Amino acid sequence: MVEKVITLDNVSLVDFLGVANQNINEIASAFPQSKIISRGNEIRIKGTAPEIMKINDILNALLEHYNHFGRLTQENVQSYIRRDEERIENELLEDTIIYGTKGVIIKPKTVNQQKLVEAVRRHDLVFAVGPAGTGKTYISVAMAVRALKNKEVKKIIITRPAVEAGENLGFLPGDMKEKIDPYLRPIYDALDDMVPAEKLKYYQENRVIEIAPLAYMRGRTLHNAFILLDEAQNTTPMQIKMFLTRMGPNSKAIITGDASQVDLPRQQKSGLLEALHILKDVKGISFVHLDGEDVVRHRLVKRIIEAYDRAAEGQDNPEKPRPKPLPKSTPVE
Repeated sequence: MVEKVITLDNVSLVDFLGVANQNINEIASAFPQSKIISRGNEIRIKGTAPEIMKINDILNALLEHYNHFGRLTQENVQSYIRRDEERIENELLEDTIIYGTKGVIIKPKTVNQQKLVEAVRRHDLVFAVGPAGTGKTYISVAMAVRALKNKEVKKIIITRPAVEAGENLGFLPGDMKEKIDPYLRPIYDALDDMVPAEKLKYYQENRVIEIAPLAYMRGRTLHNAFILLDEAQNTTPMQIKMFLTRMGPNSKAIITGDASQVDLPRQQKSGLLEALHILKDVKGISFVHLDGEDVVRHRLVKRIIEAYDRAAEGQDNPEKPRPKPLPKSTPVE
């Protein structure tokens, strides 16, 4: 709990607080999770930092009203509380990326996710790097769907390197598509949340939305497209360079990856880590780094990531060389 004290100077306490503190009680009713106490010319607020900021904003607005009109009614207080609620709702709508298939609002839930959204809006090429569960792929897919719905691009192309994470593709049943689809399942899951089933089927049949292994990108130039390379830590340097040079006019690209989950052979360098180093000073590219604070999965996921981070700091991993440090988030231009 956080506490803030507001001192009322040059104010008639009865006129401002109301009879029997009814004006303050009105605010307290609107914020039941916080505690608001009036003693003398002081108002003490105890609660979470975000709620205290909202209450402080309302009280400042009420003080301006009182200083201007010389009085304050219970109706005035209710009006300013409603105005604050409308402001919050408008901010929520501004943060909304898209509405999901079930009417769920899809929007950034953490500061770094918001940085990712802003970076994609302002840059044509964005690297989003962070551990599992930080929402980097989900937010990236949402931004791609938004661009398609707004007719900013004509197609979405989502790709992943088909690297065997402890499994052997050759022993999996089915043709190549059936073998590859499990690697692309997280992409399908995200799209299912954002695009109605029939429309998604239409988009895929007409190649408006393409989901394919990275190898299928070779030789193509992608115009008017929103391109997402997921799991980029499992690309080789040549693969990621090939992907980066696919961008055509009016295209945007997001590259996501997790440096702690490289599944390449030990002797193979990760294309993502190399690209982060080579491109760090290239103008027009944005780098957004997400961390354990951005994990939006089960609360245990965050604890698991923190435990592995502590272990990595305490001793070297004998099975795999430790990755180079990642660049911090660059400010959005």
